[in-house]
Amino acid sequence: MAMWVFGYGSLLWKPGFEVAERVIGRLPGYARSFCMRSIHHRGSVEHPGLVLALDPSTGTACDGMALRVAPGAEAQTLQYLRDRELISSAYVEKNLAVQLDDGRTVDALVYVIDPDHVQYCGGLPLEEQAQIIATAVGGMGPNTEYLYNTATHLSEIGLHDPSLEWLHARVKALCA
Repeated sequence: MAMWVFGYGSLLWKPGFEVAERVIGRLPGYARSFCMRSIHHRGSVEHPGLVLALDPSTGTACDGMALRVAPGAEAQTLQYLRDRELISSAYVEKNLAVQLDDGRTVDALVYVIDPDHVQYCGGLPLEEQAQIIATAVGGMGPNTEYLYNTATHLSEIGLHDPSLEWLHARVKALCA
């Protein structure tokens, strides 16, 4: 059985594993937002950055990319993703139904936010998010790079996310 992973943030542009197939997909019941404080990859404990996570949200859906893992690489990919995504246990690993643009529905590995975790910060105003992203830096680089790469990749694959587009423009202006 094929292993699928749903990418909505950095997995879009830096999956880190061999991908056999990419299909635009939709995950119902979740919204993409900068609702997780990053204390490792894009910020520090002293100056947390923000990264995207999926927040449960009735009546919404997150558009992203379903990535089918190359056959034979499933176990290695799962370990890699757990090492990368579960670094601080703010994400919860789930298998959820993703509706693919080609009409298929697949069960995909998805990392969603734990709203009870100390790093959860849902509901921050966009301006506050922009101020944080503009200055935070972590072990994987500047928070701005994470935002810019994600917004650019979403645009390149034809996915529209008004909040991310606003943040992209605002952070560029703050950093100019």
